[in-house]
Amino acid sequence: MTRSVRTSFAAVLATGVLAASLAACGSSGGAKASDAAKGTAGASAPSTDTAGSSATESSAAGQAMAGQPFGTACSAVPKDGAGSFAGMAEDPVATAASHNPLLSTLVTAVQQAGLVDTLNSAKNITVFAPTNDAFNKIPKATLDAVLADKDKLTKILTYHVVPQRLDPTALTGAHKTLASDNLTVTGATPDFTVNNTAKVLCGNVRTANATVYIVDTVLMPTS
Repeated sequence: MTRSVRTSFAAVLATGVLAASLAACGSSGGAKASDAAKGTAGASAPSTDTAGSSATESSAAGQAMAGQPFGTACSAVPKDGAGSFAGMAEDPVATAASHNPLLSTLVTAVQQAGLVDTLNSAKNITVFAPTNDAFNKIPKATLDAVLADKDKLTKILTYHVVPQRLDPTALTGAHKTLASDNLTVTGATPDFTVNNTAKVLCGNVRTANATVYIVDTVLMPTS
């Protein structure tokens, strides 16, 4: 083999080795790049916390429910107009109650006691509002006597008022009333009972200045 041929052969061989080395290097680098890409994708992909997501949704649902009226008697509230939930929310509590057909006897009692302005001007109160049927449980002679006695009537009516707004999550427990006596609420949404006698029939009804819980029994102060 001549010197020039040997030189050419060596050059070709060197070129082939270099190309093979570059190819191998490129293949290795590509694998590493692919692995790195996979690692980056894995690191950047957000984890799905199903339990956390469910807890958040449950909390949001609970908050939504806290703002809504609840109870079997809510269906008797007018769907629209001043006596509806939306209409009552626009008026102070005594005015709002006057538009609700379930509460006409209570409204008469409030007027008889001269408490309309007191209730309408109060800030952030809770009212336990007995239905007409609740007043009908009281013998007529007894009810007429109470309606005629302003001091006694005022004591009974103010016993139905707590001087703070109580949403359903804060309702259970003992609460001091405007009559200075405590009332006690037991249970949980939607089944609340006041003083172990009065059932909440429609609760969390909002007016401009109060949260109302419509009850099936007139509450009586202990003193």
